[in-house]
Amino acid sequence: MLEIKNIYFTYPAGVQQDYTLADITIDIGKGEFIGIFGPNGSGKSTLLKIVSGLIKPQKGVVNLLGTGLNNLKKQEIAARIAFVPQASATIFPYTLYEIIAMGRTPYLGIMGFETREDHEKIQNALDMLELSHIASKGINEVSGGEAQRAFIARALVQEPEIILLDEPNSHLDIKHQISIYQLLRKLNTEMDITILAVSHDLNLSANFCRRGILMDHGQIVHDDSIRNILTEDNIKKVFEIDSEVTLRSDENMSIVIKP
Repeated sequence: MLEIKNIYFTYPAGVQQDYTLADITIDIGKGEFIGIFGPNGSGKSTLLKIVSGLIKPQKGVVNLLGTGLNNLKKQEIAARIAFVPQASATIFPYTLYEIIAMGRTPYLGIMGFETREDHEKIQNALDMLELSHIASKGINEVSGGEAQRAFIARALVQEPEIILLDEPNSHLDIKHQISIYQLLRKLNTEMDITILAVSHDLNLSANFCRRGILMDHGQIVHDDSIRNILTEDNIKKVFEIDSEVTLRSDENMSIVIKP
């Protein structure tokens, strides 16, 4: 479904990054649930932005269903790929409803007006993410966790085939951390949506993702099943910390970081 081939990218002089993405090649099939892991500054977020079409690599190509992103209109990409960034302050005081409604943009007619169907999909997303009671509040008036859920709701109403998430659990309390991953698993298993999620939460990701990509200094150092990625040796090598990984009989994992 996605072919990321021989990607090379480096930020211009003056941008504080100590890595260069070099020769990044990944094949992603339909319906995969992939976690992308690595220390800060390893290139995870940059990779997602390249896959979403937000930034262009200096070399290499990203193909979506056999067609290069460079050959697709932004509206065509948005109808198939939804990108959920880390929650941050927004310059314009949009309400949560307006933020979520932006996800319907690829489907609006020539006049740009929302239909009853659009409103229903927006309301369903508000209900699903438990945001209906604050839909009229400004995005900068709510908590970081509520803003993050609004961006995830915006992705849902895009009705994409692929969802890219950059730290979906940032700012979320424990209840919503679990509920977001449960929702992602439901979208993945019931709707066959392909999911790539950058995360620092190894424990939660280990029990929802089926494949893992481990990055360090702009390189992919491991790409395998989640059980083969999140091992004590790999965690020690990449994150420079000791851990205890337990594989349970129910196919779940438990990762304990040792002080």
